[in-house]
Amino acid sequence: MWFKHVIPVVAAAALLIGNILPGFAAEGIRLQDIRVRVKDVANVRGARINQLVGYGIVVGLNGTGDSQRAFFTNKALANALERLGMGNLPALNVKNVAGVLVTASLPPFFKQGQQVDVTISSIGDSKSLQGGVLVRTPLRGPDNRTYLVAQGSVSIGGFGVEANGSSVQKNSTTVGRIPNGGIVEAEVPVTLMDENNYLYYSLINPDFSTASELETKVNKSLLGNATAMDAATVRVYVPAAYRTNIVDLIARIENLTLSPAAQPAKVVLEERTGTLIVGQNVRIGPVAVTHGGLIVRIDTTNNVSQPGPLSNGTTTKTSESTITVDEKKGETVNFESGTTVGQLVKALNGLGVPSRDLITILQNIKSSGALNAHLEIL
Repeated sequence: MWFKHVIPVVAAAALLIGNILPGFAAEGIRLQDIRVRVKDVANVRGARINQLVGYGIVVGLNGTGDSQRAFFTNKALANALERLGMGNLPALNVKNVAGVLVTASLPPFFKQGQQVDVTISSIGDSKSLQGGVLVRTPLRGPDNRTYLVAQGSVSIGGFGVEANGSSVQKNSTTVGRIPNGGIVEAEVPVTLMDENNYLYYSLINPDFSTASELETKVNKSLLGNATAMDAATVRVYVPAAYRTNIVDLIARIENLTLSPAAQPAKVVLEERTGTLIVGQNVRIGPVAVTHGGLIVRIDTTNNVSQPGPLSNGTTTKTSESTITVDEKKGETVNFESGTTVGQLVKALNGLGVPSRDLITILQNIKSSGALNAHLEIL
């Protein structure tokens, strides 16, 4: 079970934080001395990716394509062949073809002829896209305009084998990618500066302190008149000298350096893998934790009574159940204000707390108001 790994991960995370922070102190490094570039924490509004989607068919499959029930695949194949001059064909039943959705993310500023990766996903009852080739497929944006055309051999990064009712599969065989399989046919217009000569920077992680510092840095650099609008947006008025060379202004601003803002204290538990991440600011207020175990065990014994010879009796089945209750003595540990999660885990280990109880204990500490952090369970 994944719970077996939770407490060691917590202890390792707490130990790692405990080792890093004293090292910083020994070297005289403080959080405010660490510098990050504006380009690492903020984006220019308007310079964004665009999601595209299209419907296509994958051919060349070895009998692992859609069945007759996927009528849309047969219809799409007939339409494709008709466009190639094959005439008006009836509905086909070809198991070597699969209907797919083709998706791609088009980065900003990409020009005609540049290439991007595309993702292929089966939408019928195809068993595998292994060895298939995507036929030319237009990908459209929300405005229904074609921006990308995709075609090429599908790479699924896995395999599937089935014979005599037995099967072996690694990774998904109905989702694949075509590296550089999409060619840009139309550019997505990008507007960086609005009609009032303003640029807008959007912080990747909204934070009032970072927005305020970005405003101060831009103003001191004389690159423009900046105003922090909220925790996520900083508006920059573009001087006349840069309005014909907006690229130079953006390049100068994005290389300004900021101090990383102290992030809110947070404990994150990921149940599927047992991963636990603890921020350096996580502290526990005064609290007492009592742990006691109640074990209820029910044992059932089945008895069979056979009738005597020549008695014309029937076999009788009876069950006997034994219930035992074992309650362990609860123990209490007091935690003072400022206790770290690492110290908490060490104390809980001393109590013999099962690892599966750790999440419940942390949730209860949070509910009591003693965990000075956000607790997030994924």
